[in-house]
Amino acid sequence: MATTIPTPHATDETLRPKRDGKVVRIERPSFDLARPVILASPHSGREYDADLRASTRLSVDHLRRSEDAYVDQLVDFSPEYGASLICAEFPRVFVDVNRAVGEIDPGMFSDRVPADDVQPSRRAASGLGVIPRIGADGRTLYRRRLRFAEAQARLARFYHPYHQALQNEIAALRSRFGCVVLADMHSMPALSAHGADIVLGDRFGTSCSDVVIDRVEALFRDLGFVTVRNNPYAGGYVTEHYGRPMEAVNVIQIEINRRLYMDENRVTLTACHAELINKMRCFVRGLTATDWSMLR
Repeated sequence: MATTIPTPHATDETLRPKRDGKVVRIERPSFDLARPVILASPHSGREYDADLRASTRLSVDHLRRSEDAYVDQLVDFSPEYGASLICAEFPRVFVDVNRAVGEIDPGMFSDRVPADDVQPSRRAASGLGVIPRIGADGRTLYRRRLRFAEAQARLARFYHPYHQALQNEIAALRSRFGCVVLADMHSMPALSAHGADIVLGDRFGTSCSDVVIDRVEALFRDLGFVTVRNNPYAGGYVTEHYGRPMEAVNVIQIEINRRLYMDENRVTLTACHAELINKMRCFVRGLTATDWSMLR
């Protein structure tokens, strides 16, 4: 698949909803090529439809700073090498699928939120729950308090289809191969990377086998990347919720330093992105060429 380079700033093409109305992009390899590997990009969606844009006080260019921008394009060739690809098409700033469905801040709603629908967490309290209250720089997103029905509608439209797609793909590959390796792909601000190129999160050894994180780290280091484990990112909801190495479902979160491929302030690709894509091809090729049968 050819890599498409998006326009630097929000344009009509950037903002146009997809004609098929789908909110999750799923691409699979041919049956014979398939391997028990999934690459998922939950935070690189950039389909800012009119209703969502109308609800916020910030410009789309500003909202885009909350994206793990272009991560989907760093791995969109994955099916060529036998891996399934799952990408959220909607913006993380409106629905964050790397949160539990109940990580909600009741204070951001004008009406009462049923207690059974709330799962308190520090992330939700800080404004970064499943329906974020603030953007990447801490600025308030909304002109008014939302109604809880609006949150429920977003979860039904975006959150649940994404997780259903992820669950279905994990189940299908595990049924066929007896094991699954899910790489949950993210990007991180250069300031929080503390000199690392790649941060690997396995929830401190609980979300995937040592074999998986050792192999992933070796692939990245062989490509010249500086890697760190679990600091400052040990993995979010997807890693914690789906990672079941004792049941042969192995999940690892991969954070890529944004300075390797983009201008963080302008949310634009730099000339370095082509080199990174070539290295990511080598990484995915190595990931899918690995014999994962030992995980069964």
